[in-house]
Amino acid sequence: MHSLWELANSQLRDLAVYQPGKPIEETARELNCDPTAIIKLASNENPLGPSPKAVDAIRQALKNAQLYPDGGGFYLRDALASHLGFPRANIILGNGSNEIIEFLGHAFLSPGDEVITSEHAFIAYKLVASLFGADTIETPSPDYHHHLDAMLESITPKTRLIFIANPNNPTGTLASQTKIDDFISRLPENIVAVFDEAYFEFLDNPPDTLQYVRAGRNIVVLRTFSKIHGLASLRVGYGIAPPELIEILQKTRQPFNVNSIAQVGALAALADQAHQRQTKRIVDAGRAYLEEQFQEMKLTFLASAGNFVMVKVGDGAAVFKKLLARKIIVRPLKGYQLPEWVRISVGTMEQNRQCIAALKEVLPVCSSA
Repeated sequence: MHSLWELANSQLRDLAVYQPGKPIEETARELNCDPTAIIKLASNENPLGPSPKAVDAIRQALKNAQLYPDGGGFYLRDALASHLGFPRANIILGNGSNEIIEFLGHAFLSPGDEVITSEHAFIAYKLVASLFGADTIETPSPDYHHHLDAMLESITPKTRLIFIANPNNPTGTLASQTKIDDFISRLPENIVAVFDEAYFEFLDNPPDTLQYVRAGRNIVVLRTFSKIHGLASLRVGYGIAPPELIEILQKTRQPFNVNSIAQVGALAALADQAHQRQTKRIVDAGRAYLEEQFQEMKLTFLASAGNFVMVKVGDGAAVFKKLLARKIIVRPLKGYQLPEWVRISVGTMEQNRQCIAALKEVLPVCSSA
């Protein structure tokens, strides 16, 4: 009997499956403990939780759960356009910004095409390229930063998309405005560059990539409601691009891809600027605390522009397991070719302190193993 794999698209055979941060519920089952005892610092989630205004709006929206969503996301796209200073035609919604990455694959990638990204960049770019039979060119990153010059030098006639995560996940590093300006000035016009700005709102002085959308360049800027807005479970992301590019991406979008509850929650969250400011204050203080503690512990870490810190612990998988036994979930980074590192999300200050205390217990054990 023939295997179904012989009938499936060939690129699926070796396609890696994205591994998210370990869920709280799964850990609680494994440790036979109450889920509230688990501290999850693995997925860069908002330590403050969602906006109370978003929660209230979601409760109200549930009363109409029998109705299909607004397929065009009119009110949320309108609010985003107003917030960013664009017409609605420049905005597309996604079931998380990851879905928009998939839209780009549908729109621009065929077998044999090439995608350029940086070594240690967010792994979703490579997975989407593989899904469409395209090859991923990973430019070296010896200092864990994106090297935009190297990306430009890697362009071939097969290049279709370039992905730049800024700040990058998992390293937390940031490409400056000067380097971005130079990159755009030398970017061929027939290549679409994608700036993934999931952590944009945590920056004090963020680079302005939207100026290139306004100039009509083939640029897509991705942002999300999963991080500073605390709505990761609702899966709402959005892209900003020139209208023609948005029109192409809209052709790849499934009807009702962003549900009504998510749209209503995101609309309320966007308006709650006080919640966003409070989240940033908590993250700024927590990140400074973690980095200060790592420095005192003489651990190598990367100064982060996101709501997480990547720290070198020797054996990332072993440290992950030891912390897990203490009911603390962090993110091992072997899948990013960083087996000596873990990524730790900023939590509440109490969670940060518990994580550091546990790390101090764990590291001597791991280093002597």
